[in-house]
Amino acid sequence: MDAATHKKSERINLRLKSNAKRLIERAAGFEGKTVSHFILTGALERAEKTVQGHEMMTLNVKNSRSFFDALAAPVHFNRRLTAALEEHDKRVVVK
Repeated sequence: MDAATHKKSERINLRLKSNAKRLIERAAGFEGKTVSHFILTGALERAEKTVQGHEMMTLNVKNSRSFFDALAAPVHFNRRLTAALEEHDKRVVVK
């Protein structure tokens, strides 16, 4: 089962123009879906693409080598980085 067919307990409301509503109703009818299911499946597809686009990085060979070289290089803490980390520890509470 996917997120569009599980038992639902949350709600989202939206306002739209009547011509947009008619178009959505017509498209949902063509696909044999309720308007709610049509909107939900469309929104979930778009949300997955958006999240994936922000969470995944695609690099060419040159950039991927540079990225992995940077990860493999030892970290050198200078005075400003050390101060920033100390300031972070003072301000951020981890539960």
